[in-house]
Amino acid sequence: QVQLVESGGGLVEAGGSLRLSCAASGRIFINYAMGWFRQAPGKEREFVAAIRWNSITVYADSAKGRFTVSRDNAKNTVYLQMDNLKVEDTAVYYCAAAPRLPYTMANSYDYWGQGTQVTVSS
Repeated sequence: QVQLVESGGGLVEAGGSLRLSCAASGRIFINYAMGWFRQAPGKEREFVAAIRWNSITVYADSAKGRFTVSRDNAKNTVYLQMDNLKVEDTAVYYCAAAPRLPYTMANSYDYWGQGTQVTVSS
């Protein structure tokens, strides 16, 4: 019933920026944390960032200082601002909704979007 739709991915040069959006629809639980994961070819899905309903955030070490997660509850939308992108950031990025801890673990999330491709060129 719940749908999460990512957008904003694309091709960008190293050092550039992208802003990903995740729009939620259906029966939304506002108290759910919202997270971002990514998966590169041949690699396991990797935690990137998460934000709780009260805007407390957590980041993977690879994202700290470069990525910013935020949410607009009125719009049922979560964002991932990605700055200073690196080639190794290339992956499919997924947003997800979690009712439980830990937010760094994929199994905590009940709903997932379809993903949006981010490709960073050198």
